[in-house]
Amino acid sequence: MERGKKKIVESVPNYSEGIDREKIELIVSVIKNTPNTRIVDVQYDSDYNRAVITFVGIPEAVLRANITAAKKAIELIDITKHKGQHPRIGAVDVVPFVPAQNVTMEECIELSIKFAEAIAKEGIPVYLYEESARKMERTNIDNIRVGEYEGLKETIKTDPERKPDLGPSELHPTAGATITGARNPLISFNINLGTKDLKIAKKVAKSIHLRSGGLVNIKAMGTELAKREYVQVGISNINFRKTPLYRQMELVRLEAARYGVAIIGTELIGVLPLDAVLNSLEYYLQLEKPAKLEEKHLLEHYFDF
Repeated sequence: MERGKKKIVESVPNYSEGIDREKIELIVSVIKNTPNTRIVDVQYDSDYNRAVITFVGIPEAVLRANITAAKKAIELIDITKHKGQHPRIGAVDVVPFVPAQNVTMEECIELSIKFAEAIAKEGIPVYLYEESARKMERTNIDNIRVGEYEGLKETIKTDPERKPDLGPSELHPTAGATITGARNPLISFNINLGTKDLKIAKKVAKSIHLRSGGLVNIKAMGTELAKREYVQVGISNINFRKTPLYRQMELVRLEAARYGVAIIGTELIGVLPLDAVLNSLEYYLQLEKPAKLEEKHLLEHYFDF
């Protein structure tokens, strides 16, 4: 089949391990050795204590890789010993399926449900989010992560609203719970502030977060980075077409300036859709007549399976 006609799914599984490189490499190797997949990006750090793997492949292969990698992560990661800046409820914290090429959202929903069924058989409670959500409030992943692993450990057994969509109504002893679903592309674009004052980062994050009257498609948190001389506003942009990157960047700049703080850099986790780049490029260059550029997906290089 020609490259342009292949069905391609992107997946960005997040694992609660960002310190032990050997464990991360073992999980990565499972995906890497799955035929008809290609790894695009691997990122992890000790502050968030989280590994984020971006890979693409034909639908069946992406599903198979995620199931096998999840089983490996369940074997290797003990969530009861995990500490990190990023909210989490399990060793395999979230596994999204994203339409990349010639694939519908409905097909990705089906993949996420098959993944959920396989992981539930391992004794892991599974929550469905975004487009796969069976309950409206679970569309937003933040609602699922309320209380994180420690809080969910009790409420999953006592609160009917906290029961999982699949699997047992108690956390796995060492792997906790897992979230999965189909979603549109998400951009994790973090902004570094020229201060070590965590309170300022948290105030700026709150000012741009959708729940506190900020930007409608933005989720943000202030983060202390132990090995760096600055703090960070960690940002998830769930719809860059409606809320472009330049808008979140400029609002952070504006809010940080209230405290006499400047932006000193940014950090991208995963890949960046070309649409998002062109949109912000046009804004910052202020072109009178922007050239019409033909878009090529940044993952195209990886589609030659």
